[in-house]
Amino acid sequence: MKRLINQQPSKVLSAWLGVLPFVIVAVLYLVASDLRLAENPDDKLLPSPQTIGDSIARMALEPSKRTGDLLLWGDTLSSLIRLGLGIGISALVGLVFGIATGAIPYVRANLSPLITAISMIPPMAILPILFIVFGLGELSKVVLIVIGITPFLIRDMQLRVRELPAEQIIKAQTLSASTWQVIIRVILPQILPRLINAVRLSLGPAWLFLIAAEAIAATDGLGYRIFLVRRYLAMDVILPYVVWITVLAFLMDVLLRVVSAKLFPWYGRAEGTKT
Repeated sequence: MKRLINQQPSKVLSAWLGVLPFVIVAVLYLVASDLRLAENPDDKLLPSPQTIGDSIARMALEPSKRTGDLLLWGDTLSSLIRLGLGIGISALVGLVFGIATGAIPYVRANLSPLITAISMIPPMAILPILFIVFGLGELSKVVLIVIGITPFLIRDMQLRVRELPAEQIIKAQTLSASTWQVIIRVILPQILPRLINAVRLSLGPAWLFLIAAEAIAATDGLGYRIFLVRRYLAMDVILPYVVWITVLAFLMDVLLRVVSAKLFPWYGRAEGTKT
């Protein structure tokens, strides 16, 4: 008898199985919304699809009466700029310090305890400190993302460097390669695809820190808009914004996966799985 763990669904069946949970969630929402609205037409907790559609059209297609901007797209641009800066800086710092602590024992002995200690600090706990030190502008929001995910990236890169086969390092030194040449020619090319994977895993926390910062001190952004309209119980705006954030995060993950596959096709084969 063929065991379940050895059975593989076809591509078509796999696609259907992937879509099925979303269909179930949508159906459950529609049923619950109809039941609540039938009991109370003014209920705001689960708005009807028509109400949600009208709100999306208003936020995405109608200029704001106060600013004249299309709110959804303006909020999206502001949030993506902050997120992009935070993730970009974090990736660069994580790569540099991850390689340094992973490849050079003296640096590892000196910095690893400090990095470990910083990684244990809840980033949200120091958010007030960031606002005091850096003000309520863009810098504090970007810094929160950097503080939130950089220690994870550094520690992950350090582990990945130390997992590289020692034979490769020894062979490079046998060919008279200096420390710098070993890092640039042996370590860096193998660590870059692993860095992309680490960034993909950090997208969720990065969005969390961004939304939290925007909710407390911002005049635009997806997190700002969600917490602005919550006082009116405007679920017809909150739900589409939450879904839109999810879509953006998913697209970013797909983009990073495609970039990794294009630039480092050998990595997926070496790992024996698609990343």
